[in-house]
Amino acid sequence: MTVPSSSVRAHSFNAAAAQYAANRPSYPPALLDALEELADRPLTGARVADVGAGTGIATALLRARGAQVLGIEPGAGMAAEFRRTLPDVPLLRGDGNALPLATASVDFLTYAQSWHWTDVARSVPEALRVLRPGGALALWWNMDAPDVPWITAQAERIKRYFGTENATKNGAGGTRPELAFKGAPEIPAHVHRVVRWSRTVPVDLHLANIGSHSLFLVHGEKGSRTFLAEEREHLLEAFPDGFVEEVYDVLLIVARRP
Repeated sequence: MTVPSSSVRAHSFNAAAAQYAANRPSYPPALLDALEELADRPLTGARVADVGAGTGIATALLRARGAQVLGIEPGAGMAAEFRRTLPDVPLLRGDGNALPLATASVDFLTYAQSWHWTDVARSVPEALRVLRPGGALALWWNMDAPDVPWITAQAERIKRYFGTENATKNGAGGTRPELAFKGAPEIPAHVHRVVRWSRTVPVDLHLANIGSHSLFLVHGEKGSRTFLAEEREHLLEAFPDGFVEEVYDVLLIVARRP
């Protein structure tokens, strides 16, 4: 089975925005604590642009933290879901390669699960342009914890089903700190931290979560149905009570503008 291009996967979310909003995990409070520590500034009162905001999962957390936040989202379907759930939060259409923001206009530029969809040769200069002096570019991803046996077993089943070592439910197979800025004309000084957390959800919600990832969306319901049905049986063997503990390592990368 051929894995579609990054561009096709990036646009696959628009038709499944409601599924994404209903089933994707959020982020723990400790993540925003770490962001403030690494950026050496509070979110409260800060001007924040959340890029690739999607349905507003991270945007809502930033607003609850006291930030003056606006969302930036390129996809029509995701933008519609954002406006439905966060009607009072400003939303601009655009992406990280050409930000619809004035120069030196924000204190934080955040990318939750979305930096890997950008062209870093363009998105890094754009980030440095719109950040105020001392501002911070923050990138983060919920990554499956690699040391949890059932998660490792599931990842192997996904690879076998889709027929390639590159097949993962993460949009770009995840990322590593040393690769986040590869290809940029200027690599900003940056630091990183990993924050572990978990949530316990019913098996069917977990299956809906993984089914909302781009690898599954581009193959459509029919293309993913067999895998998800078989995966349900595997999970019920491992979790006979019907609840799965999803364990995540959130990779946070913060680069500060001088």
